[in-house]
Amino acid sequence: MKEKLLKPDYLFEVSWEVCNKVGGIHTVIATKALSLENELKNNYILIGPDVWRDIERNPEFIEDTQLFSSWKNKAYEEGLIVRIGRWNIPSNPIAIIVDFTKFIPLKDELFKKFWEDYKLDSINGQWDYVEPALFGYAAGRVIESFTNFHLSFRHRIVAQFHEWMTGTGLLYLKSNVPQVGTIFTTHATVLGRCIAGNNIPLYSKLDKYNADNKAREFNVTSKQSLEKISAIQADCYTTVSDLTAKECIQFHEKPVDLVTPNGFDNSIVPVDEEFKLRRIEAKIKFYEVAEALLAHEVSKDSLIVGIGGRYEFKNKGIDVFIDALGKLNKHEDLEKEILAFLLIPANHHGPRKDVFKNLQDKDTDNVIVLSNTYLTHYLIDPEYDPILKKIKEVGLNNTVNDKVKIFFVPSYLNGDDGIFDKHYYDLLIGTDISVYASYYEPWGYTPLESLAFHVPTITTTLAGFGHWVNTHYTDPHPGITIIPRTDDNDQEVVKQIAETLRNFLKLDNQGRNAIKDNAFEVSKIALWSNLINYYIKAYNLALKKVESRTQQFMDRDRKEKLPTIERKYKINKPNWVRLLVQKNIPEKLTALDELSRNLWWSWNPDAVELFESIDSELWYKCEQNPILFLEKITFTRYQELEKDTAFVEKLHTIYLKFTSYMMNKYKRKEPKIAYFSMEFGLHNSLKIYSGGLGILAGDYLKEASDRNTDIVGIGLFYRYGYFSQQLSSSGQQIAIYDQQNFSQTLATPVRDENGKWRTISVAFPGRNLYARVWKVEVGRTDLYLLDTDFEDNLKQDRTITHHLYGGDSENRFKQEMLLGIGGIRTLKILGIEPDIFHINEGHAAFIGLEQLRGYIHDEKLSFSEALEIVRSSSLFTTHTPVPAGHDAFTEDLLRAYMSHYPDRLKITWDQFMDLGKMNPGNLTEKFSMSHLAANLSQEINGVSWLHGEVSKKMFAGLWPGYYSDELHLSYVTNGVHYPTWAAKEWRNLLEQTNSDENNDYPKPAWDLINSIPDVKIWNIRNNQRKKLFALIKTRLNNPEIIKFESPRNVVEIQEKIDSHALTIGFARRFATYKRAHLLFKDLDRLNDILNNEKMPVQLLFAGKAHPNDKAGQDLIKRIIEISKMPQFIGKILFLQNYDMELARRMVQGVDIWLNTPTRPLEASGTSGQKAAMNGVLHFSVLDGWWVEGYREGAGWAIPQESYYQEQDYQDELDAELIYSLLENEIVPMYYSRNSEDVPEKWVSYIKKTITQVASNFTTTRMMRDYENRFYYKLYERSKRIKENDFELAKQLSAWKRRISRAWDTLEVIQVKQFNAAFEAVILGKEYSSEIVLDLGDLCVEDIGIELVVADLVESNEVKIKRVHELILDSVDGTRATYKLNIVPVEQGAFDCGIRIYAKNPDLPHRMDFCMVQWV
Repeated sequence: MKEKLLKPDYLFEVSWEVCNKVGGIHTVIATKALSLENELKNNYILIGPDVWRDIERNPEFIEDTQLFSSWKNKAYEEGLIVRIGRWNIPSNPIAIIVDFTKFIPLKDELFKKFWEDYKLDSINGQWDYVEPALFGYAAGRVIESFTNFHLSFRHRIVAQFHEWMTGTGLLYLKSNVPQVGTIFTTHATVLGRCIAGNNIPLYSKLDKYNADNKAREFNVTSKQSLEKISAIQADCYTTVSDLTAKECIQFHEKPVDLVTPNGFDNSIVPVDEEFKLRRIEAKIKFYEVAEALLAHEVSKDSLIVGIGGRYEFKNKGIDVFIDALGKLNKHEDLEKEILAFLLIPANHHGPRKDVFKNLQDKDTDNVIVLSNTYLTHYLIDPEYDPILKKIKEVGLNNTVNDKVKIFFVPSYLNGDDGIFDKHYYDLLIGTDISVYASYYEPWGYTPLESLAFHVPTITTTLAGFGHWVNTHYTDPHPGITIIPRTDDNDQEVVKQIAETLRNFLKLDNQGRNAIKDNAFEVSKIALWSNLINYYIKAYNLALKKVESRTQQFMDRDRKEKLPTIERKYKINKPNWVRLLVQKNIPEKLTALDELSRNLWWSWNPDAVELFESIDSELWYKCEQNPILFLEKITFTRYQELEKDTAFVEKLHTIYLKFTSYMMNKYKRKEPKIAYFSMEFGLHNSLKIYSGGLGILAGDYLKEASDRNTDIVGIGLFYRYGYFSQQLSSSGQQIAIYDQQNFSQTLATPVRDENGKWRTISVAFPGRNLYARVWKVEVGRTDLYLLDTDFEDNLKQDRTITHHLYGGDSENRFKQEMLLGIGGIRTLKILGIEPDIFHINEGHAAFIGLEQLRGYIHDEKLSFSEALEIVRSSSLFTTHTPVPAGHDAFTEDLLRAYMSHYPDRLKITWDQFMDLGKMNPGNLTEKFSMSHLAANLSQEINGVSWLHGEVSKKMFAGLWPGYYSDELHLSYVTNGVHYPTWAAKEWRNLLEQTNSDENNDYPKPAWDLINSIPDVKIWNIRNNQRKKLFALIKTRLNNPEIIKFESPRNVVEIQEKIDSHALTIGFARRFATYKRAHLLFKDLDRLNDILNNEKMPVQLLFAGKAHPNDKAGQDLIKRIIEISKMPQFIGKILFLQNYDMELARRMVQGVDIWLNTPTRPLEASGTSGQKAAMNGVLHFSVLDGWWVEGYREGAGWAIPQESYYQEQDYQDELDAELIYSLLENEIVPMYYSRNSEDVPEKWVSYIKKTITQVASNFTTTRMMRDYENRFYYKLYERSKRIKENDFELAKQLSAWKRRISRAWDTLEVIQVKQFNAAFEAVILGKEYSSEIVLDLGDLCVEDIGIELVVADLVESNEVKIKRVHELILDSVDGTRATYKLNIVPVEQGAFDCGIRIYAKNPDLPHRMDFCMVQWV
């Protein structure tokens, strides 16, 4: 009696190629699925990797959010991120695609466990091992989770794992879910591929190879280990052919349990009239493409020969196929032409435009003759391509006299390649015969597919399918020629291919049709209906093994969920109905609403006063937020205002001024600039800033509006912004996060023409991240903000835009992905096409990657061509003076979120990682956002002169061969927006009516201050100080602010603070390098200064420390402690919760602005600039902007130089200088008054500060510098780069590639140079240098040679004195002689060197292409 086979109730099939087409395994599983789906229905579940990352959806996967939704939530709780749906193939089976990237940080721990349990050797695994192994593990976890959730012990469950990539899943189930029967199927062994792929004989020496030694030799130890252990541990071990079964015995030391041949589903093959029609369409397309390439007609009875498959030159028999074609071409008796099409996907960057044009013009006289008649697409590195080399080697020139014409199609044929625009099968059907003369082909789908489409084929005995036909098809089979192939009979194979093609060419139609019919008949032996039983046998074997260990999993504890106990009584709840009463502004006052929605009001005092006049108490209670303010105004008050003629007239006047201002927006001129920043400090009511970087960005947008510069801002919209600060009684900082109600902010949703909120998406592991687009109107400048806190996102993704600089490194990475990638996509959906991309700090550096992707995908450019375009329009502004301050991320994090990007950019993973590294190839170096920004930007600048010099040294390693003071890296010193920060009293003094209609905003006449009486200036200063102290007293009476202070302490402070005393302000982010503690080095001396009865002084501190900066928080705590000492109460005051409003009051109200950073760690600093334009004197270390700003008689400076290496000693010295200046100069000057109680010298300092300091540090000057130094230059170059279909980009890319490859052929033959060892070098005397080069493959135009003179090089820091260019003297063949005559003009000791560099007049600067050789 025949044994009844056990069949699974549930079958899981795991492969890297489920919903992810890579090669033949995809076809195996996809075509087999129909047979299994019919048998198992929805109990057949396929599992693949979720690797399709981009804005487009995976075309092979149709997500169904309702399918297994309860289990999906449970899986998520267990740390598994999956998407569930249907595989988009004819049978539409259930598919689960798994995100494995979250396990990347855990890889070492997981691999350690596999080593302990199975001795799996993962230690040598590279990333091409790690990622698939983690996918396998994740798939095993998914099967475990699904089984525990849905299935019982009674279910028969089988999991089949394809190839070594999934083996860890099998091993996981073996240890954790013994109920599941496991099958491991290898389609080609790791070592078999390696040996064959390296042109080493495989078959004749198979039994001689030691698997472990070979694995080490090819550096595949981990893959071999996983494959072998999976084979041994599987309940059933299968492979696809008898050929591979022999490899398994040798390399895995275990025979397979079963050979499971690959089948085919012929339902995709058209029949009858449709078959004939599609065949004709395919033939016509082949002829058209051939004629487009050849630029002449081809005979319509030509034989069309095809070959397809992966680009494995030897293994797939591509080499012998081309040799055979070359042999045929030399036969004079060929009766017909042969058109050979190589349908082999390779690296390319889109369809050739000249070929496409010829196809378009095929029926006209406009067809052009092409220089390359082989390629349909732009192949990357065609000069190094094996196929093209072989074609030329065998003499296939595609001339009119050649009988054999050959064409290389290096594109995947998915229906959208741009030339054929047909799927592979829709072209295969049009070939007359195919050739797949493989050397290593475990099965061989391509010949099987060919037969199924009635196309005769040629294959070999080393193809598994060819071997199968020889074994299982006993009748004659003229439809498939199977050539015997061995390790060393290539010439015989070539001969037989050529002979078979010649014989086929001679056949008449009847003979050909008979062979085609036989081809189809032979294919039937491999239909799944005939082969599925082999798999059923495998399932049976696995389930038999499960039966033998039933007790093992029955004994395992299994947690069962108990039903929840319902409450005995149910309490009825109120039925609340929410009412939303909207504001109703009378028609006369509607201009208020429009004014409130544009930040223009915030830097126009009349507009601010207008809002304040409505209800001043409510205005400040609403934090001067006009949106919230207008919502809280009562209808009664609106009615009163409507009747207030003076108010209505003032509103009308201000609104007229506003509309006139806004109308000039349409007079903007090119270029259009996109400005990306992580934060924007625009107003206190919009909490999307933390400190100086954001305030600067906000000021910049305001200045762009005032100057009518065409800038658009891109940032993120934070739900909680940066934290609000509270201080405990002991001085401990408490971070409070106040939620912003977006509907009550100045931001408005951006909607499309149908009223739908515009959103963008960014691919994340296992899901898409969605972001809504908001718009903030900053005068004439638009700022677009992205937020993720809405229901389309997963819970953990909604928090991405909760906090500015909040969360861990991973959240920071997500924010920067959103800002960069999402920012570019936002511009795209809004139809905004910037000319220049300006990134404010490295956070937004991913904009470069997204632009590259766009050019490569949309314009079909290569990576290097796209790089020329992106760089030509990019400016990177760095604000960080130390390497540690730049964001840098681990490779694991990059792998998890951006593993798809190299493929989109058509580069390798290592090349991708090198974009963010100082030292390419350094595996220990993190991926730096600043290095990425620098590598993808043509121009880079620091934010002050000194910071520019510091940045040159910091980034110098990116451009080896050049020294820091030679670099292109420049600077633009930061400035501040005068209308925002200058007090109204100063504005009234300095602003004059401007008659220029193109400048519709007031400009200060700085020199007017010199004609203003001293007493008037001093009165303004006194009034501003009084306003500050009035604010301080108000804050001291606010219970929310002083709730941790004792009432007695508050009263004593109020009694002691003095609005007439010299007031020093110190307010900024509290970090240790800011040295807020410097004044407290000598408390006794400080006490004498502050408590001088005749000349009292008081100190006001304010600022926040980052919640993770313990040292910064300790500084604040120390200041609080000192301020509570009896002698300092009311003399030292820390004002908590420093924000824009408090900053504005402080820079207007104090007398001195103190800044004491550690040199040279202050990149720029702008708070002192704000103070200066309000007549506040600056007292600072010469660092940042003050190096340029300091003028004697306009503030005070602590020297720039550091005298001690030990920082504590330097701190003591600087503190001493501060005390001394205060005691001997500053305090006496302040209190030295004339008869009108005016400190005349102090006022002279104020006048000089305003005229000579403040006037030079506005955003007006800053914007002008950016325009003149960068924007105009970038705009002109980017226009040139893009002209004529990116012609210059293509030329430069090709030139750089040629130079890079030819550089090593350059050889120095002779150098003649003055030598101080043999002759004295005398000042004023002429000396000569000569160098003879063999240029190799270079031209004289490609290089420059220069003599570099430097100060004596005694350390890593090289100071270049001057550079002298050598002149080309003569050329003889490849030899070139260069000479230089030089007269020393400076005496001293110097070091000299000769540098050869790559030279091209179209380069923007030398650092654009650092190809350098020192002689």
